Amino acid sequence: MRTIEQPVSMLRPSPEVAEALENGAPIVALESTIISHGLPQPRNLEVAVELEEIVRKAGAVPATIAVLDGVARIGLNKHELKRVAGESGLRKLGFRDLPAAAALGVSGATTVSATSFLAARAGIRIFATGGLGGVHREWADTQDESADLDMLSRTRITVVCAGVKSILDVPATLQRLETRSVTVAGYRTDEFPGFYLHTSGEPIDWRIETPAEAAGIMRAQDALGGPESALIVANPVPLEEQLDPALHDRVLAAALDAAEREKITGQAITPFLLGYLVRGTDGASLEANLAAVRGNARVAGQIAVSWSQGN
Repeated sequence: MRTIEQPVSMLRPSPEVAEALENGAPIVALESTIISHGLPQPRNLEVAVELEEIVRKAGAVPATIAVLDGVARIGLNKHELKRVAGESGLRKLGFRDLPAAAALGVSGATTVSATSFLAARAGIRIFATGGLGGVHREWADTQDESADLDMLSRTRITVVCAGVKSILDVPATLQRLETRSVTVAGYRTDEFPGFYLHTSGEPIDWRIETPAEAAGIMRAQDALGGPESALIVANPVPLEEQLDPALHDRVLAAALDAAEREKITGQAITPFLLGYLVRGTDGASLEANLAAVRGNARVAGQIAVSWSQGN
């Protein structure tokens, strides 16, 4: 393990990503927590490879991000992907954890907040993920809010996602994004996606139809200046691939009751509820999640191409 006195190279792009950055080629950042913490082995590695291939087919370079031995790797080779997928004890790193991980030589997978920061720091503008964190239910009592929201309020990056996790307070999260001046645009939808579900039922103010329109908003952000906030492109899971809404609502209600009975709070609440949904739906929630991530990777790749071409 590296001692804290040793100098640290904070970011290390892969050769492919470094070349793409130098040439202005399209790049899409991908998070690594879905690989290390979100899926069982060996499917996690298969999905990681699949998502990178989807980005490539869209015409962009994938940059899966993780911290290995204290160094933020911007783009992983096959060996590094296998490490993230198979190494036991890999930490889950948000933005606040990055300095400690770097100083202590720790390895970990990056969440939305950490991936957003590292991607932007490396010069990558587009990031594809599944669902964002947000304001938790019972916020008035717990003050529990994801670090994702704060990071997106001060990071100039475009995040393609399927909304926020449906275990959260979606209306409160949208209000919080508005307060923090984060632009939200629905991709071919007028309603905010519901992560596992095609829609949360909550309206959004802006709708775009093409990757070029997303790239146009990004250019307008830069031209206007102002706070370095993000653009959220909310891309719903297709209707035919969403989790059955009645099943979702029933299992989620049971999960919330169980969490209250067992006094699950704080950082433990999200993995508890998501795990309950996977078990309670016989894996259907996981399949809906993966369908969303695949679609987001595809759209992100298309936006990255349009952005790089100035179209």
